Amino acid sequence: MTSSSHEPDQHAPGSHSPGPHLPGSHAPGPPPLPEVPERTFEDVMRARVDRRRDRVHRQVSAARQGGHRIPTWLLAAILGALLLGWLYIIFLG
Repeated sequence: MTSSSHEPDQHAPGSHSPGPHLPGSHAPGPPPLPEVPERTFEDVMRARVDRRRDRVHRQVSAARQGGHRIPTWLLAAILGALLLGWLYIIFLG
């Protein structure tokens, strides 16, 4: 009698399924990952400081190159006008 597709396999525990086995082969799936040494707290902090230093360096370099859409003097004039208007409303309004 043939077994149906929903019945479990009738293999003894520890026996392998029929089929060719290559020497040195392992279970199907991705190969095991190599052991990576655990990072220490100092390594993590040093990497964090290095990333921050690189980010600040990139920002400073970009700021020094210019290419601003609104000139700095115009932004300063707008800020001054807002502050003077705020002071006018507080003291004379």
